[in-house]
Amino acid sequence: MRALVIAEHDNRHIKPATHATVTAALQLGGTVDILVAGTRCAAVADQAAKITGVGKVLLADDAVFAEFLAEPLSTLIVGLAEDYDALVAAASAAGKNIMPRVAAFLDVQQVSDVIAVVSPDTFVRPIYAGNALATVRSNDKKRVITARATAFEAATETGTAVIEAIPTVSDPGLSRFLERRVTESVRPELTSARVIVAGGRGIGSDSAFSLVSQLADILGGAVGASRAAVDAGFIPNDAQVGQTGKIVAPDLYIAVGISGAIQHLAGMKDSKVIVAINKDGDAPIFQIADYGLVADVFEAVPELIDSLNA
Repeated sequence: MRALVIAEHDNRHIKPATHATVTAALQLGGTVDILVAGTRCAAVADQAAKITGVGKVLLADDAVFAEFLAEPLSTLIVGLAEDYDALVAAASAAGKNIMPRVAAFLDVQQVSDVIAVVSPDTFVRPIYAGNALATVRSNDKKRVITARATAFEAATETGTAVIEAIPTVSDPGLSRFLERRVTESVRPELTSARVIVAGGRGIGSDSAFSLVSQLADILGGAVGASRAAVDAGFIPNDAQVGQTGKIVAPDLYIAVGISGAIQHLAGMKDSKVIVAINKDGDAPIFQIADYGLVADVFEAVPELIDSLNA
């Protein structure tokens, strides 16, 4: 079994999800290579070469890959597929954009959002917003897989893989990059934060949401939100956690004024420790919380902030 992992990066730094994806690929039971496609991204290839378990890093350095567009990347990956039994990417926005196209070109069924590898052809993935787990078997000779990064431990960095430059591909001209709008924040990135404080509709207003931000800042964490809070305009949608938002698994997740709809739970229930603060003692969030406080958030959170400051 030979697997090729598609590295995610910003042309300077490899993203943490890649390390977890390597762990998933190693559980297939064979050799693992990494594809680094970008522009002026030799530093990323060097970082990828240090990931434990990686045999070889394939470096495709060309301006056509600068913005991680699905069309040229999928063409490149399909061209490399002949040498591999499995093609694996993180179940991120980028992976979900690229890998279905690869699967279509190869005429195979994609196995999406894998959270466990049972054997080289059998996988576990969540269904029904995470309320059930399906064990699926792929009969395809080539497997196209996206792995949920939060479900696998990040691979360490003790490797010394060889780096091999590979030919690039021409731009198919089916899409072009227009602009990127980046939200600047001094807080950790949501999907990689060790601590997340998330607010829900129970916060009541965008001005009151500052309580969530204050608590997150004291703990050195990121700020998240339920879809209800985002829809109410309390916070931008890039903070949304859940089935239609971001999937997170921090060491500590504090849910403030979040009732716990199944769509939200699907995005955070793998957190190591879950703390819920809600005045409704029957809120579903308490069913999965490790610690629950039935209290008015406008009384409990300021007291918690004062205690932490002290």
